[in-house]
Amino acid sequence: MFYMDAMFLFYINSTSIINLLIMNLKKSLLLGTLALCFTSLTSHAQTKMTAEEAAVKIANRILNSTTYEFKNAKTGETYKSVKGLPVSPDVKVVSKYNQWHYTNGVTNIALMDLATKLGDKKYEKYVQKNMNFVFNDGNLDFFRKQYDQVFKEGGWNAIRDLSWHMIFRAKRLDDNGPMGASLIELQMRYPNKSFLNYINETADHLNFAEPRLVDGTIARLWPHVNTIWADDAFMAISFLARMGKLTGDQKYFDDAANQVLNYTRYLWCPEKQLYYHCYHTDNKEHGVAHWSRSNGWVFMAQADLLSMLPKDHPLRDELIKNFRQQASGVARYQGKNGLWHQLLDKEDSYEEITGTAMFVFGIARGVKEGWLHPDFIYVAEQGLKGMMKLISDAGDVRGICVGTGIMPSIAYYYNRPTQENDPMGEGPVLRALVEMMDAPKYTEIKAEEQYDKIVSKK
Repeated sequence: MFYMDAMFLFYINSTSIINLLIMNLKKSLLLGTLALCFTSLTSHAQTKMTAEEAAVKIANRILNSTTYEFKNAKTGETYKSVKGLPVSPDVKVVSKYNQWHYTNGVTNIALMDLATKLGDKKYEKYVQKNMNFVFNDGNLDFFRKQYDQVFKEGGWNAIRDLSWHMIFRAKRLDDNGPMGASLIELQMRYPNKSFLNYINETADHLNFAEPRLVDGTIARLWPHVNTIWADDAFMAISFLARMGKLTGDQKYFDDAANQVLNYTRYLWCPEKQLYYHCYHTDNKEHGVAHWSRSNGWVFMAQADLLSMLPKDHPLRDELIKNFRQQASGVARYQGKNGLWHQLLDKEDSYEEITGTAMFVFGIARGVKEGWLHPDFIYVAEQGLKGMMKLISDAGDVRGICVGTGIMPSIAYYYNRPTQENDPMGEGPVLRALVEMMDAPKYTEIKAEEQYDKIVSKK
């Protein structure tokens, strides 16, 4: 009997201890979860910064994080210069902001716009330093030899992992369009022979080598032969418009204007008032997606072109009408938080910042230039509020869709991952913030101001 009582007491005590341990464990887990949620909310809280404050934070973060170094990926050795180094495919540029990529072209343009808006030359001097690092600091020759060696051994696929390979490949507008456009902006501020040589090489590519349809519309030879990509509106027009401004040669403006109007003929969906991502000329099929960023590329390209196009250009009125058409269509797809979705007509796709930023930029520019009715600034204001949800007080930018090609399934676009602090999004975001710094505020006619005008005529 004593043995049974002892066992019973042992069981009771053991059970109590176990229950106590479980309760403590649950408390710890709950506190840990709450702490994690709080940290997440704090790090992703909407910033209270103004457009100017946010632009400066983002720009300064970019400037402070750019290293101007090279690294041997195999040995881990770092170098400030590659002059005199034996050629090796393992040597790469360290900073993503020193890479030769169209996304940095957009970012460079944005930083020079910021310099002009603030009267602070450090941002354009940064772009100049980046371009000198490529062209004038004795580094380019090493990468030319590296490119030639790797291409000889492995062909087109092998060179894709090399730093600055796009400079030498020069086969597509991703290689030279926006980067060439940013060089034109820099050349107009700081003339340089190396910059001008590259600008002229890019002009030759667009004039004589870039694949086009019979009617002159720029098209790629993939994923089908002669596929028109909406993205290429900006990849081409960003350069053509600035080349027209640099040289005064009407042919560049004519080409850019015709690209806009032809892209609308091929890619515009009148039912949804949006652009398709692509059009395959071989089977006469549109792509499956009204992808946000591709629509943004077209919109930003039009805003750039109209800003530089001569006032008396014969296609100017038609281009403004086209710009208004897209602005009106885009405004109807803005989400409840001010952001546009990855797939503009699919509210169950995620909210995405690069397309949003391009729309905000274009609308703000359009209102300020008189191409759009002043009411549209409200759309831009709501877009800016949405963008601020994805910008931290430290100037970190999230919600950036990664690089996206063309695929025949809508699921591809739904499932594209997002990234943080990448030039893919930072350039468009900076352009939008700069444009909103001096944008007018939304106003409307108040009912109370009109009552006295309502009188009986009996």
